[in-house]
Amino acid sequence: LGEENITESVAVSAGLLIKGDSGKAPYDRFRDRVVFPIKDLSGRVLGFGGRVMGDDLPKYINTSETPVYRKGDSLFGLDVAAPFVREAGEVILVEGYLDVISLHQGGVRNVVGVVGTALTEDQARKLRRLTERCVLLFDSDEAGRRAAHRSGLILLGEGFVCRVATLPPGEDPDSFLLKMGAPELITRV
Repeated sequence: LGEENITESVAVSAGLLIKGDSGKAPYDRFRDRVVFPIKDLSGRVLGFGGRVMGDDLPKYINTSETPVYRKGDSLFGLDVAAPFVREAGEVILVEGYLDVISLHQGGVRNVVGVVGTALTEDQARKLRRLTERCVLLFDSDEAGRRAAHRSGLILLGEGFVCRVATLPPGEDPDSFLLKMGAPELITRV
């Protein structure tokens, strides 16, 4: 940050650093995590998501809300996926950063991820500008089923034609793709 002439106070207000206790130096909010840039449709970085690779909790953290970044407005990978969504006439919505990255690497490129735990109406409206069709491809656990139900209701309320793709028990889009390959995944969506 120093090399970019970003001051400590700006980094703290942007949510990259957390103030230390009484006189201690600020520290990296995303320490010991893989960090994913969250961008707007134009590719400008708005914030970051961080995922711990071990068993520490919380598993995911995001940049704090700022004047530039509101978690409920952003969709991970939208800047990269938008032309593919338009071309396919459909968006595949997944839960996590790694799901988006893995599917893109596997050749399924009309994929975006929910930033946070639940789809919002603002996120649905952003998607609606690109397409009116959505496939929900969430984890096969109970939390994924609940999230798909909530998200589906929001999408239907925004005028989407919506489908839910299912995966075998214990699978998420990333793990399924790694085990079974993109062609098998595509048959499910």
